[in-house]
Amino acid sequence: MEQYGGAEKVAQELAAVFPDAATACLWNDYPQNFGNRVVQETWLSKTPLRRHKGLAALFMLPAWRHLEVSDVPDWMLCTSHLFAHHAQIKRVAKVPKYVYAYTPARYIWAPGLDRRGDSRLTRLMAKPLQKIDRSRAQEAKAIAAVSSYVRHRIENTWMRDCSVIHPPVDVEYFSVSKLHELTPAEHDLLGSLSEPFLVGASRFIPYKRLDLVIAFGAANRLPVVLAGSGPEESALRELARTTLVPVTFVLKPSHALLRELYAKAFAYVFPAIEDFGIMPVEANASGTPVVASAAGGAAETVAQGVSGVLLEAFSPSEMRTAADSLTSLSASNCQRQAKKFDKAQFRIAVRNWIERQ
Repeated sequence: MEQYGGAEKVAQELAAVFPDAATACLWNDYPQNFGNRVVQETWLSKTPLRRHKGLAALFMLPAWRHLEVSDVPDWMLCTSHLFAHHAQIKRVAKVPKYVYAYTPARYIWAPGLDRRGDSRLTRLMAKPLQKIDRSRAQEAKAIAAVSSYVRHRIENTWMRDCSVIHPPVDVEYFSVSKLHELTPAEHDLLGSLSEPFLVGASRFIPYKRLDLVIAFGAANRLPVVLAGSGPEESALRELARTTLVPVTFVLKPSHALLRELYAKAFAYVFPAIEDFGIMPVEANASGTPVVASAAGGAAETVAQGVSGVLLEAFSPSEMRTAADSLTSLSASNCQRQAKKFDKAQFRIAVRNWIERQ
């Protein structure tokens, strides 16, 4: 559990759908996100591998296979983008298992979509890990994917059919101004930005392709705001120093500040080929159009020519054409599109999915 990514938002919604369920994870760096709810951690949380996902990856398999919870459950629901769907309760016969899958691990199944899969060790381990991963996926009573894009990957890798349940988005929160929630410093920061500007917001990691947000700004002579944090910060700052437009970094923005950045932006630029992508829906909920890749989950949430523009490639000519197209898109159409992915729809879909198995 990290600060507040898409997976964490899903976990919080599932906790609300099943308030009496025990909750467990590898390690939890932000327990305050779950209020008074106890989140049980694995033995990995007590080792130096805590917070080092890459180094801990191979140890996640035995950690998930020996999951300790206070009471034996009637069933369990695993939200998984790496190996959480391998979960098994320690010293207990098999418990019916439902898997809500963000994706089969990109590192081992689709390294072309994630540079983190390019390491020599990952390539060496890919084949044996694929065999284990596919075998463990057969244990699930039912699987639901975050998008049709991921469903096809599951069919081709795990050899399993599955449902599609789009992740929850707090559409209502991002639809209403949050200026009153800003600190004085956040007000000052917001007022210092020259409009119009573009926003790119996500973790600063390679596959998010925030370098293309800067390129989009340069192609259209528009200032850029990058909101988030992560290991790519230094590389992005170096790139920003060489570009022709101002680039402002907003590190770890509050929810309220992020909402206002979305709302004031000319567009939210999302180049990543993502499995779903909650943030484009958040931007649409604020009334702001989205520029995203035509591949991946964003193609299922962004309505072409209605709530944004989908690009086949982020070439300079396509980026300039996209910016021209955005001027005709209305805030009301963006918000109407976002409502299709509201968290209330997710809660209903999850309950129905489990109850009909």
